[in-house]
Amino acid sequence: MSESLQTFMNIFQAESVKKIIIPKIQRDYAQGRNTDEIRRVRARFLDALYKAVTTERKIKLDFVYGDLSDDGILTPLDGQQRLTTLFLLHWYAAKKENISSEETACLENFSYDTRPDSREFCKFLIDAKVFFDAENLSEELENLSGFPLGWKKDPTVSSMLVMLDAIHEKFRGVENLWGKLRDGAISFYFLSIKDLGLTDELYVTMNSRGKPLTDFEHFKAEFKRKLDDLDRELSDRIILKIDTTWTDLLWNYRDENNLIDDGFLAYFGFLCDVILYRKGDTPQSKSRDPFDLLEEFFDGDALKNIAFMEKSFDCWCDLDKLEKISDFFADRVSTGSRTDKTVNKHAAGKIITYFDDANFFGDCIRSGKDFSLGKVVILYAFLIYLLNVKKISDADFRRRIRIVNNLVDNSRNAELSNSTSRNNGNRIPAMLEQVDSIIINGKILQRSEIKTANCDNFNEIQLKEEREKFLWTEKNPAKAESLFRLEDHYLLGGQIGIVGLEYSENFKRFISLFECDYDKITCALLAIGNYWQVDGTNGRRYQLGSTRPQSWQNLFHKSALTGGFDDTKEILEKLLEGSKYFTDNYLQGIIDDYLAACERKSEFDWKYYFIKYKDFRPTRYGRYWWENFEDEPYCFVTLHEQQKRTTNSYQPFLKAVDVGELSREYFGMRIDLYKYYVTCENDAYVVWNTETGVAKNRLTINQRGGIDTEDRIKKFKVWAEGYLI
Repeated sequence: MSESLQTFMNIFQAESVKKIIIPKIQRDYAQGRNTDEIRRVRARFLDALYKAVTTERKIKLDFVYGDLSDDGILTPLDGQQRLTTLFLLHWYAAKKENISSEETACLENFSYDTRPDSREFCKFLIDAKVFFDAENLSEELENLSGFPLGWKKDPTVSSMLVMLDAIHEKFRGVENLWGKLRDGAISFYFLSIKDLGLTDELYVTMNSRGKPLTDFEHFKAEFKRKLDDLDRELSDRIILKIDTTWTDLLWNYRDENNLIDDGFLAYFGFLCDVILYRKGDTPQSKSRDPFDLLEEFFDGDALKNIAFMEKSFDCWCDLDKLEKISDFFADRVSTGSRTDKTVNKHAAGKIITYFDDANFFGDCIRSGKDFSLGKVVILYAFLIYLLNVKKISDADFRRRIRIVNNLVDNSRNAELSNSTSRNNGNRIPAMLEQVDSIIINGKILQRSEIKTANCDNFNEIQLKEEREKFLWTEKNPAKAESLFRLEDHYLLGGQIGIVGLEYSENFKRFISLFECDYDKITCALLAIGNYWQVDGTNGRRYQLGSTRPQSWQNLFHKSALTGGFDDTKEILEKLLEGSKYFTDNYLQGIIDDYLAACERKSEFDWKYYFIKYKDFRPTRYGRYWWENFEDEPYCFVTLHEQQKRTTNSYQPFLKAVDVGELSREYFGMRIDLYKYYVTCENDAYVVWNTETGVAKNRLTINQRGGIDTEDRIKKFKVWAEGYLI
């Protein structure tokens, strides 16, 4: 018999079905089980049925296969779970709305033969008088006189009770539920298999002995149903691609069970997010469950979404025919490091990413929901290229993806936001619009040209720099590769403003300089001038270089929250002017000359001590705290952490004298000496009585114009030998 579209009610008339009996060979009713997976399946199924009876969108369920005997007994081969849920939903509507027994006779023709208890429970439901006055429908049923306690041990009965509670919770407010069911709000395709007896062999073939479908198989079935409702020919084409070419595409990223299910759903999720962003929306705070994504996907312009999805899979398939996707990325992207100077290797025509995987497509497939916003933007850029590959030359793409990569690398934290509640708002829609323009047209849009409502996109400082570099490389094509090599330096990560475009000879000099010892670099720079930068939020936290790369990355990446970037650039430029190539010996010469000049003039400012004594330069983040630099330049603290003073912080003028123990309780601002403690003031060391808090002695440091005229650390050590010991 060919397939036909039926409802639970009319199948008993249209197909000569007298009874539906779930046979012993079938597994127990499972949709009411209380596992996390089944709860999700149950909720999704009931949501779909609820929409069918509360909106104009009727639902067509998948096939019910059955063996229809000559005497009208339908034995389902596949569809038992759906039929049972429909039976319970129709029973609920009939009892709740007091539908006459003549009209509900179809309910009496449904039964279970898996166990006697299951069969008896179905009969019990038909005769039960329910008033819906208990908190749970199952509670009311269990309290009826005809309900033996033993029934609850039957897995089908207990599962039906759970489902009835879920139906009651979901449908209690639906009016005329029976009428809507009668009018075909919910239907299914029915296929009768004639002239075949029900055997174990047949059942194994049709239903894999009750092996539960995976989430992906449920997803694909639901996807197909929705596609069928739109366009059957389109549906056949898409499902065929899922089963063939798209599976072949994802096969290289299969999991340990040789499945591509999670990979498909991960990329599908990425595409759904892109669709949302392109509408100016965000997936944040929305469910990213695949079945909920389907609702989004088919809500609104479904045909447009399907076309985008099809092209977005096919373009990778087309690429895969020409070269391996992994090779495609390997030829254009390498993985860098922000902490290890030996990792970043510049290669012409390639970008360096600081994400952990250079194959962004493969990373998306494997990462699933953990695919970060930065990766979303980069993968989107590659996708846009492949979708427009006939209009964009390979050389143009390599130049343009470098721009996008620089923008992403320098738009971290606040800028890479898809939140609607944060101050920066959802920037991703505008970022994707900017990416479209850069990749397709080679144009970096001005703020006023962004059409997205929230026109904030990438970091404004980086956008300005990328525009300048783009024009500069067009005018200086022979020097472009030298610029790109500088961009790829791990201390810069694409932002070269600290070097600038004014003197291109400084590109190589910068690279040479930072092959040297970082401690010598920070001292040599300080010998030239105060190259530090000051946190604008409080004016007390100062940034200098250190042996850690992060200190230099902080200095070299301009921020609206930090002051002094131009001073850093000016002093760095003066150092770069001194030599074409840099060595540790060259830098040590600058340091030695500075210290000798200070000692010759007997002028020991704070920089002298900083350069002279190693304790002033701990192997940390290069952060220092001055309460009042202008009036008290000798009163500062080395910070152990980046943002605040902690118990590991210390006053370097106290640590350098190497006497007693620095007090952790007072953030290293005093030396504890049993009955006494020592502090350092702007022009003196002071000894205090620990018990009374009264100053016991004061070692004054001679100064001229607020600058020491003697090395206070040497003076303290000599004085301490005679006074403290």
